[in-house]
Amino acid sequence: MAKSFAPRIRFWTLALCMLFGYGAIGYRLVKLHVVDAPRLTKELQNSRYRVIPLNSRRGDIFTYDLNGGKELFATSQTLLEVGIDPTLLQEKDLGKLSKLSLLLGKELWDVEKGFGVVENRLPESQKSGRERWRLLARRIDEATYQKIVDLEISGLYGTRKYERVYPKKSLASHVVGLVRRDGESVFGIEKEFDFYLSGQRGWRESEVTAGQEMAQFRRRYVPARDGMSLALSIDSYVQHQIEAELYLIAQEYQPESACIIVSDPYSGFLLGLANYPTFDPNHYTKFDQSNHKNRAMTDPIEPGSTFKIVAASAALEENVVDIQSEFDCSLPTLRMPNGYVAKLPKDWKTFGVLSVEGIVTYSSNRGAAHLGTLVGSEKFYEYVRRFGFGEKTGLDIGIESRGILHPVRNWDGLTLSRMTMGHAISATPLQIHYAMASVANGGLLMRSQVVSRILDTENKEAVTYGPMVKRRVISSETAKTLSQLLVKTASPGGTAHGAFISGYRVAGKTGTAQKIVDGRYSSHHHVGSFSGFFPADDPSVVITVIVDGSRTDMPVSGSGTAVPSFRRISEKLIPYYAISPREESSAFALSGRPTSVETSN
Repeated sequence: MAKSFAPRIRFWTLALCMLFGYGAIGYRLVKLHVVDAPRLTKELQNSRYRVIPLNSRRGDIFTYDLNGGKELFATSQTLLEVGIDPTLLQEKDLGKLSKLSLLLGKELWDVEKGFGVVENRLPESQKSGRERWRLLARRIDEATYQKIVDLEISGLYGTRKYERVYPKKSLASHVVGLVRRDGESVFGIEKEFDFYLSGQRGWRESEVTAGQEMAQFRRRYVPARDGMSLALSIDSYVQHQIEAELYLIAQEYQPESACIIVSDPYSGFLLGLANYPTFDPNHYTKFDQSNHKNRAMTDPIEPGSTFKIVAASAALEENVVDIQSEFDCSLPTLRMPNGYVAKLPKDWKTFGVLSVEGIVTYSSNRGAAHLGTLVGSEKFYEYVRRFGFGEKTGLDIGIESRGILHPVRNWDGLTLSRMTMGHAISATPLQIHYAMASVANGGLLMRSQVVSRILDTENKEAVTYGPMVKRRVISSETAKTLSQLLVKTASPGGTAHGAFISGYRVAGKTGTAQKIVDGRYSSHHHVGSFSGFFPADDPSVVITVIVDGSRTDMPVSGSGTAVPSFRRISEKLIPYYAISPREESSAFALSGRPTSVETSN
């Protein structure tokens, strides 16, 4: 009985072992072919096929010069990331590392470290490892990369990418904007027109073996679509001149900020727009982030006396006055349309009786209040809105402020008498500029624009932008009359006599606004401005100069600070645009030259 028991034990032990073994094999087969099949199939596909992204080239931003040539403000430079596949490296290539280090601009030991060299040999462990990409260098140009390829090092390859560069450095940087190193466009044209500039990324799916693509077994291919290019209305010569002028202003006054704007009055297209402080988009991280602000669009200021064109044009357009209508500007008070007797603001010089022509020429605060009173609060507010204050200009290059314009129901008894002289309202430099441009072009408020064309990848025009009229502000007759008044303002005897250029009819208006410090108007801190155009009878350009404060002891005013800059810019644009002189005798078509007065405002 004991003898028969032993064979049975061996039999069942063997049977159980076989059953367990076959069960384990069965379990493993089920796990591999059923449970893990989707994952393993995906891993197999991933190891056999690779999806390779294809970057698109961002379109250029440029402008045309007077001869039709292109001047680049922003373009994309082709660069390559160079790396290795450690599993494909071979011992025979180690002798080439010294040449590779020179091409990469690195020390030999650093390159050897990247290759994983240990005691002048390649470890066998890394050849069988799972790491398939090890970065050696990020920014290698095409010519250098071709020399690297010629070394024929196994497992070494590059990935092409594009990096944004700005050939003109800080020139027009607030207009162009920037693209960060991570590829994100953050402001300016780069951001607002990103849809057109960025293009579309592509990809291809190919079979790979030993880490190398087999193009003959490529399964899918979606080519990248390069971005479109943008042509700007900015004139690089004009832009250079206004930025050079801002540099002089910064050196002399050290203002908190300053800006200069130049445009074509009839089309509304910008020829130049510059801000101080500025920055270089190639090295944007080296500048304070506040330097990136396009202050011409984002920072409202009280316009000061440049705003008196609204009061004068409203009174002339409503036919409540003519240029010879006279007002006693010595009166300290005036009854407002609502019956309130307002104390009038002081003038920079004591005046007696002034005509409308004299009010504009000598920039009388009290005279402007008289004109506003005749027009009335509701009607005056309507003209303020007509000139574009309280709304965006439409310039698509970033965040734009509407300024501050309260409705009439929120006005107090003093508002009308103060707003007519440019207080009790805030406006951006761009709004002030286009208000003056509407006088220059005969009474039309134009939409502000800077992109003139969009070109496809074959350099053919896909979109063309033309002048866009927002509305008529005043009649052409009123605009012509006001232009004549502004000519006298910018002539000998006027408050802006420094803008006078012999042989040319310059029209414009100064402004010197007190800044609010600690909740009160300061008598020591001012914003000086001048906005004007020439030739007055057929303007070629409108120029606005605004200087906000000073960190030196130099006083800031419209006539003393902004007007000289306007004249220097104008004198450089006259030969550039071949602007013909006019007979000086035709510069005073109204009632003759005014008597000489001191300048202010």
